[in-house]
Amino acid sequence: MSDAITPPAPSEKSPSAHLEHAPPAHPERSRGTGFHVAHHFSSAEVQFDANKMGVWLFLVTEVLLFGGMFCAFAVFRSWYFPAFVAGHDLLSKAAGSTNTAVLITSSLTMALAVRSAQMNRKGLTLGFLVATLLFAATFLVIKYFEYHEHWASGELPGALFGHPYMNLKLSNPALAHPLRGESLFFMTYFVMTGIHAVHVLVGMGLITWMLVRTSKGQFSSRYYSPLENVGLYWHLVDIIWIFLFPLLYLIG
Repeated sequence: MSDAITPPAPSEKSPSAHLEHAPPAHPERSRGTGFHVAHHFSSAEVQFDANKMGVWLFLVTEVLLFGGMFCAFAVFRSWYFPAFVAGHDLLSKAAGSTNTAVLITSSLTMALAVRSAQMNRKGLTLGFLVATLLFAATFLVIKYFEYHEHWASGELPGALFGHPYMNLKLSNPALAHPLRGESLFFMTYFVMTGIHAVHVLVGMGLITWMLVRTSKGQFSSRYYSPLENVGLYWHLVDIIWIFLFPLLYLIG
């Protein structure tokens, strides 16, 4: 009788055999510097997809937030149309146009930063991120001067409204409750632009975080998902302003 060990049947493959013949994961999802698979995910691909889904769901909630404010603005404008037209005329179209150009340019530099990371060009990535931060800061500085001008003129929301029009007697019956309407206009203006400014500040914080991580060499063509996700958030901030600008500054 032979004591030879019978080899396993072809169908009885060991776990290592499955790993040897498994298709390689996407390099960005598994081998980037600073990347690891969290214990509650079964694979790097599952983690990547869950991360992307989470970002898009968050962006949808942001759209719902500002969509509700857009609807409220439309309702109030239909109730106090003449007063809202007067409120439009009190805004600086030059400042609004400049801020629009600044944010659109910042969106471009953010996209170029992501593209540079994909091409393993660390220096360019850092440069474009710094440029995006500078454009964001420029936007907030311009908005500060706008707010200061409104404050000095008494163009404030609600009961704080103290524009010189308050001292005028308007005889046109079409301007029913004109002061209430203008104060309501500035209430919606400050709420919408103020919440948007908060989003700009949050975006600057996230971009600064990406700047630090980029300087440490944590992003490359194999791993750049956090930078890409921050870019998606920043593009949403820009798009929201593109809707706010004509709604507040141009529609009379």
